[in-house]
Amino acid sequence: MLKVSSRCDLACDHCYVYEHADQSWRRRPKIISRETLAAATARIAEHARAHALPAVHVVLHGGEPLLAGHAFLEEAIIGIRRAMRGICEVDLRVHTNGVTLDEEFCEIFAANDVRVGVSLDGDRPANDLHRRYADGRGSYDRVVRAVNLLRGKYRGIYAGLLCTIDVRNDPVAVYEALVALQPPMVDFLLPQATWDHPPMRPDGDATSYADWLIGIFDRWVKDGQPVRMRIFESIVRTSQGGNSLTEALGVDECDLVVIETDGEYEQADSLKTAFDGAPSTGRDVFGHSLDEAARSPRMSGHLGGLEGLCDTCRACPVVESCGGGLYAHRYRTGSGFLNPSVYCADLMKLITHVRSRTRVRDEAGGAPATHAIPLADLDALASGYGGGDALAVLAESQKSLRRALVASVNEMAGPAVSEAWKLLTVLDREHPGTVQEVLDHPYVRVWSVGCLEQGRRATAETGYLANIAAAAAVRAGVTTRLTVSVPGDALYLPTLGSVATGQVGEAIVETRSGAFTVTSGDRHWDIRPGEPVATYGWHPHRLLTAGGMAVVLDDVDPFRDCYDLRVSSRLSAGRLAGWREMFAGAWELIQRDHPAYLPALTAGLRVLTPLEASRDGSQVSATARQAFGAIGVALPAGPEQLALLMIHEFQHVKLGAIFDLLDLYDENDVTLYRAAWRKDPRPLDGLLQGAYAHMAVTDFWRVRRHALTGASAESATARFLHWREATADAIQTLATSGSLTALGERFVGGMRATVQLWAGD
Repeated sequence: MLKVSSRCDLACDHCYVYEHADQSWRRRPKIISRETLAAATARIAEHARAHALPAVHVVLHGGEPLLAGHAFLEEAIIGIRRAMRGICEVDLRVHTNGVTLDEEFCEIFAANDVRVGVSLDGDRPANDLHRRYADGRGSYDRVVRAVNLLRGKYRGIYAGLLCTIDVRNDPVAVYEALVALQPPMVDFLLPQATWDHPPMRPDGDATSYADWLIGIFDRWVKDGQPVRMRIFESIVRTSQGGNSLTEALGVDECDLVVIETDGEYEQADSLKTAFDGAPSTGRDVFGHSLDEAARSPRMSGHLGGLEGLCDTCRACPVVESCGGGLYAHRYRTGSGFLNPSVYCADLMKLITHVRSRTRVRDEAGGAPATHAIPLADLDALASGYGGGDALAVLAESQKSLRRALVASVNEMAGPAVSEAWKLLTVLDREHPGTVQEVLDHPYVRVWSVGCLEQGRRATAETGYLANIAAAAAVRAGVTTRLTVSVPGDALYLPTLGSVATGQVGEAIVETRSGAFTVTSGDRHWDIRPGEPVATYGWHPHRLLTAGGMAVVLDDVDPFRDCYDLRVSSRLSAGRLAGWREMFAGAWELIQRDHPAYLPALTAGLRVLTPLEASRDGSQVSATARQAFGAIGVALPAGPEQLALLMIHEFQHVKLGAIFDLLDLYDENDVTLYRAAWRKDPRPLDGLLQGAYAHMAVTDFWRVRRHALTGASAESATARFLHWREATADAIQTLATSGSLTALGERFVGGMRATVQLWAGD
């Protein structure tokens, strides 16, 4: 970055060059001298030759670079190109506020292949909130006039727009104003801030900048990404192991040096917000090479990479994309730059949203969705609870995982399922929400994993892909005909129900709006899923509902038998009534006494599968690693027990989904550990699962004992004290195992903190 001017013709109150801690501009020449310019150009050529660089990138900057004048800028540009001739290519750019950009400047830039970027903060109200003249006049009209020059006759040199965010502005209005100017690229700049001087948050929301950008991102994706947006593309590229397009994201080494108008080498201008002298290197073009500038203590400390980040950042699941954020934003008096970004929560939320909500295109083509758990959500889950947002993150990752598994089954099965796959892909394009509802059924993953584990021998089960496609077709109301699999004596369509065909093998399903027909041999069933059951042999899914919550009571899915326990067959009307009464009582108890578990249960629990009761009368419940959103449970003696079992087992559901995303422990640890709730010693992951689940058991009795009296209250208190001690012991074993990852230590630390809160209870 070559400063040709150190002054500006605007007085923007958010400018980090003039309005923040570093005031070195006051002692510098207003315009770079010819001697300094020649020395700087010679240093750039020297550096390129020494390192055999294929190209260098030079941005003419300020202040406002156009204040150097037409003739001087043309002379400077020609001089730079002449000095680099025969050494390497030069990407020359100029970044301007645009207020004095005229046709003469554009002619000079076009003739010398100099691309032009312009600062504009959106529509008139947004731009003129900060980008004003010293007398208070707004700059919007003059800037838009300049941009219209670029997007018209001088389109070839139009580089893009830079927008500084102010969360008081309407993000959609800002987006629409910028896109209307047809820029090749838009970049959004977070306001310069540090921990000493945090960013403005008018609503007090810790993620207000993320929410602002997410509003633009969602609209941008909906519009088909009409222009490139640097921050969003950088998140996608870094999520795939690629390089960032901006110094504000990613773990790439810093390759930027600023040459000021007096010839001094400095670091990025954003550091001017930290403290007076922060960007200084103590080196200049007259006495030092660019290599010597890079080796200066301050510059070498800012070269980037994971080793330059604090422990919190290095342990973060999105560090590859975030990179700790902009270096300047990490500053805090006392600890310097060894901190997370002051925008840490914003960056986590934004990166997670971009990764998990959509597929974004870059130059390389389509980019698959990737997922991460925001640290705030991970901490909430570690505490034993976790709200709806945290569960939404887990659920989104499970959607991608199920889609990948189903696609893998299709690849394995090949032509045998081609008809079903073709239908499913068409439905996914035309009715994506409907297809997702079917794929979200927990036992779809159980089926797909089973197929992949068995390999090509599982040809009968791979045919079940047609059942998935048929179920989606029924729900979408489209007309089609498909041969489906009948693995037992019943044909099952996930999320809908089963038809007792009495024959194993195949059947024909013909779908139409609001109905479908099943043909097996010489037998036919005409079924309307949404109407009261009137067809013999048709066993639809039935719901358990209470207090706004609804879950499927699944007693027909052939792949529900995944719990190492006996599952119940189709429930009679009497047993169904007992389940409904019990569920209503349990849900009322959870709502009243255990509301901390409601958000996660509401967001993630989709299916209860009835299990057979034990012969000795003990409670029976389970989860399956591959069935996110489902719990198996035998009908207990009362609502209290069912509430406890649901809370307990859903802890396993949550932690299983976390295991799918994060490595919390060393899988090479084969040590077996003792736990109070099992007679047999457990591997580390089993101990972690048990400890996490029994946190909820402890909490249940901690709260429940206050709702009881007499002997019942004493019994509940005894259970609370017993499970508190057992859980604390297990957490201590985990913490001292030596086999937790950095994130695992953070997670177990969160568990310990919650249990310690109950220590004096």
